[in-house]
Amino acid sequence: MSSADSRVDGYGRIDRTRTLTFTFDGQEYTGHPGDTLASALLANGVRRIATSVKRVHRIRAEQVVVATGAHERPIVVTDNDRPGIMLAASARDYLHRYGVLAGRQIVVFTSDDAAYSAAADLAAADDAVTVVDARTDVPAVAAGCVRRRIPVHGGVMVVGTTGEERIRQVQLAAPGEQPWTLPCDLLLVSGGWNPTAHLFSHVKGALPYDPALGAFRPGETLPGVSVIGAANGTLDLAGCLREGAGGDAPSTAAEPERLPTQVLWRTAGDADRQFVDIQRDATEADIARAVGAGIRSVEHVKRYTTIGTAHDQGKTSGVIASGITADILGTTVDALGTTTFRPPYTPVAFAALAGRERGRLFDPVRTTALHDWHVAAGAEFEDVGQWKRARHYPRPGEDMEAAVLRECAAVRAGVGILDGSTLGKIDVQGPDAAVLLDRVYTNMMSSLKVGRARYGVMCGNDGMVIDDGTVLRLAEDRFLVTTTTGGAAPILDHLEEWVQTEWPELRVHLASVTEQWAVFPVVGPRSRDVLGEVFPGLDVSNEAFPFMSWRDTELDGVPVRIARISFSGELAYEVDVNSWYARSLWLRLLDAGAPYGITPYGTETMHVLRAEKGYPIIGQDTDGTVTPQDLGMEWAVSKKKPDFVGKRSFARPANHDPLRKQLVSLLPTDARTKLPEGSQIVEFRADGVVPPPPVPMLGHVTSSYHSAELGRPFALALVKGGRARVGDVVHVPVAGVLVPAEIGSSVLVDPEGTRRDG
Repeated sequence: MSSADSRVDGYGRIDRTRTLTFTFDGQEYTGHPGDTLASALLANGVRRIATSVKRVHRIRAEQVVVATGAHERPIVVTDNDRPGIMLAASARDYLHRYGVLAGRQIVVFTSDDAAYSAAADLAAADDAVTVVDARTDVPAVAAGCVRRRIPVHGGVMVVGTTGEERIRQVQLAAPGEQPWTLPCDLLLVSGGWNPTAHLFSHVKGALPYDPALGAFRPGETLPGVSVIGAANGTLDLAGCLREGAGGDAPSTAAEPERLPTQVLWRTAGDADRQFVDIQRDATEADIARAVGAGIRSVEHVKRYTTIGTAHDQGKTSGVIASGITADILGTTVDALGTTTFRPPYTPVAFAALAGRERGRLFDPVRTTALHDWHVAAGAEFEDVGQWKRARHYPRPGEDMEAAVLRECAAVRAGVGILDGSTLGKIDVQGPDAAVLLDRVYTNMMSSLKVGRARYGVMCGNDGMVIDDGTVLRLAEDRFLVTTTTGGAAPILDHLEEWVQTEWPELRVHLASVTEQWAVFPVVGPRSRDVLGEVFPGLDVSNEAFPFMSWRDTELDGVPVRIARISFSGELAYEVDVNSWYARSLWLRLLDAGAPYGITPYGTETMHVLRAEKGYPIIGQDTDGTVTPQDLGMEWAVSKKKPDFVGKRSFARPANHDPLRKQLVSLLPTDARTKLPEGSQIVEFRADGVVPPPPVPMLGHVTSSYHSAELGRPFALALVKGGRARVGDVVHVPVAGVLVPAEIGSSVLVDPEGTRRDG
């Protein structure tokens, strides 16, 4: 365990009465409550945190401690107690929350390049420097102040320190060379004249600061300060020892002795080893190449060399790059200009930007009015958009497949009930409501009579399907548009964009009512019996209540709307009620359906039932390249309307290609293999031999389920020229085996459509 402590007694805010232990890169150290990771490491003599990712054995700005707080350049380490959290070692917001101050007895940290041991690598460095306090013979410079190679008199210039513990000698040495000693009180390695008020607060009176300029005056220096070379454009290094050691040094600076002054942008030596941006490992040679390529703007030099594009966005390299560029071009910095500093100038933690938007609040979870009932009923849920929807209701001993097969059989043979409240609902009102809907749907909506409903398809400008749903005409100037669950917000936005930007003359208003209405499809051959018992005053016969119509009624004084709409091909009624009364109505329907074996079913059963009828799910059986014609819905495209969104695209030759992918069914010939969704569909040659790679792909599986009604697995797929290939056998790779499957019609259950009338 390392116990060396180079702190200055009497300074700082650490609690020296308590000692804590932490490890860094496998080495155990001690610190005190109040320490930052940076101050604790520096107090233990650890000057180097990691190595350069670009040049082995060279420290970059990210791997050495320079200062504290916001002006510290990122020093990336990982707190092993919090995997995945990357930290700036000396940032104040970090140290007070996660540092040794947190009071954990053992804290383990790892540098961002643990594969190269920072300590071992230091010995191999090619630009090592020692700065010695002549009074104590103790090395006096923090790691962040050491690594700037500026060949001067055979040595390497580095920054010293300021304060009561004035350095009397600076001993500089390059590997294999004799050391060179320079007596001084304050030695700064500077990028030229861009010192900041931060430096001014540390070196009081040492340099002539002009408040009107907001900087130290160019060309003016005081004897007693030696400014040599170029390592840090902001001159932030002056107090780095005091800051890097956790604030233990005095905050005031003694008046330095007078020494000769030298101001240089560049020095003689290997330009490829004189680093300008020590985060990007960019050098003076890179700037020279940029200028040599004809670049004259410092903004262009920045982009050519990547100088100033790292974590600090040029805080430590911008001015020095401008100075060197100006020097090469034979001009001045004020004439050339500097690069633009981009916010945030002070680094902002991602956690601060995220705020409360994390965990469950990262993406809001929406639940229906019946969510608690579903939970109590043992439902397994799935995410549909932001909604939590009941996927199935397993009984003891059932997996999802068994539960879904049971639910499907109950619906087809008796009656089932679904919470369909998440379907999008848009209230469209105004004298031009019918005009708007005629323009956005492929089929005619203005001819719809009050009290009736119609299925509709929406396309984008390219003629590809973007959504579908039913439209109920509530009055001459009012419609209720339903959308898919995931399409509720996008379709409302789609309609608003057309109304506000393309057709502002239309007198129409749109409002989302998705959450205002709870919707319960009651589905199956016994659904009429259930509705008749709950609503005895409503005639639910085919003659009085035909398919694709709706009726308003009441239950104990509460308004209820019922529509004859089916997404399963079975006799079905969608019961709509204000969400406040959702639970009460749901329980009434369950009680009335109990004698008929009413079964709550989830979204997975809903998908199976609709797929057996060939009803597509937009976004699952479509992928943005599918037209209504590809889905076999030519009947939903009006030939009477002069125009609608997407109509012109239907005339494109590509949309009439007989080899377009079309929706069909696939039946595995072994009647037992379930084809994985997303699987590619391939074809053998006539002789049964697989063609050489690349094997032609005919399409892909979009939906795949086990069917209780069919007694076998089946799938829907998009296949090139699929409808003309009914009866053909194609192959689908499953677990390394090619499974043969026969192409069929997309409608596998009740193709005549007789079940919907009961």
